[in-house]
Amino acid sequence: MNPETNRSKRALVIGGGIAGIQAALDIANAGCEVILVERKSSIGGHMAQLSETFPTLDCSQCILTPKMVEASQHPGIRLMTYAEVEDVSGSVGNFKVKIRHKARYVDWDACNGCGLCSTKCPGRAVSEFNQGLEKRTAIHRLFPQAVPNKPVIDRDSCIYFRSLAERGQSPAPGTPQSGTVPLKGKCRVCEKVCPLKAIRFEDEERFVEEKVGAIVVATGFDLFDMKTYGSYGLGRYPDVMSGLDFERLLSASGPTKGEVKRPSDGKVPKQVVFVKCAGSRDSERGVPYCSKVCCMYTAKHAILYKHRVPDGEAMVFYIDVRTAGKGFEEFYERATDEGITYVRGKVSKIFKRGDKMVVWGADTLAGRKLEVEADLVVLATAMLPDPGSGALARKLEIPTDADGFFIEAHPKMRPVETPKPGFYLAGAAQGPKDIPETVAQASAAASKVIELLAAREPASEPAAVCVEG
Repeated sequence: MNPETNRSKRALVIGGGIAGIQAALDIANAGCEVILVERKSSIGGHMAQLSETFPTLDCSQCILTPKMVEASQHPGIRLMTYAEVEDVSGSVGNFKVKIRHKARYVDWDACNGCGLCSTKCPGRAVSEFNQGLEKRTAIHRLFPQAVPNKPVIDRDSCIYFRSLAERGQSPAPGTPQSGTVPLKGKCRVCEKVCPLKAIRFEDEERFVEEKVGAIVVATGFDLFDMKTYGSYGLGRYPDVMSGLDFERLLSASGPTKGEVKRPSDGKVPKQVVFVKCAGSRDSERGVPYCSKVCCMYTAKHAILYKHRVPDGEAMVFYIDVRTAGKGFEEFYERATDEGITYVRGKVSKIFKRGDKMVVWGADTLAGRKLEVEADLVVLATAMLPDPGSGALARKLEIPTDADGFFIEAHPKMRPVETPKPGFYLAGAAQGPKDIPETVAQASAAASKVIELLAAREPASEPAAVCVEG
């Protein structure tokens, strides 16, 4: 049998952040069909959570949303959000992929995204998108500019599903609600108010199989859990937060509509301390590597804070400042020119005294210990691989390094390819990256996919090895 006759001209992109979106658009614009799988209900990834981006201070949503919409409307791209890859078999050019679509409990074909269900829903849970700084409803969109702009129901915070669980009637997620005893629960307000009758409490997960010729892994990153640093107080004191938490405070679509306010009492902080390398470059308690973006986004945070609170004071504790990028050194100099104080030294402890946060650190240039009182402390936390990367790597049978990031075939000559033919890497799935580098690598991975799918002959053919005794 000639493998060429069965080769698929379709690509799979796993991950709907900016890396996955860019790779999908480039492949689709070359005339190849793309399936873009994202486990959340909307594409956008962590970039959608940012306020502005360094070093130009572009509005994140302003530059990301057009690409999200383009990906959703592109005739060559099939979005599969709220879905995950369950299994991959086959070989380059002929991969068979099993994809699990999670139960949404909302018929997206019928739903027009009016949002009436969310305004009436009494169920509440912390907003993951807003980093737990505010509550969301049980039936919700991930964020206002979500693509697709349709809601899903969170079983854990839905009053109806919780009432079923209390009665011992709740079925396992994805199982049909059928049997001799009908399931009856409280609430179901969303079902009553929906004018299009799009609520489907009987919805269940489903599986589909797709054939693809190449796969791009763009699973993104997660943040180091600084709660393991008990001495820093994250999780214990509301006025100690991560850099991504602070992004949501700065964002006009965030919980405070862009006003910088302390989570503990809603007051405007007049003294803010930024702590860099929180978890990075720490082989004992954190991760040994540099997270690459922290120096620049901390400078951005301090600049934006000064823009919003002109009479405020910003202090940055750092080990050293790394500004390897176009316009990065100038951006750092802008931060210092705007009156932001940089102190070279590590922070040993953060604790509460009255209504102030106290930061114990050191000024290694002056050779003295420091005790600084602040209204708010922001930690530049380390970047980690996406928590699902390990399981996905086993399904795809491609390797990861000691830190959990996917390994490229060669760090210099084949930086977007994996050791396994047909699999390519894009963005922070391979290691910490900023947005420009992520977009460039996504386009590079896309070019490799296009080259593979356009080839007249398969790049490799399955072979059987026999050992003669």
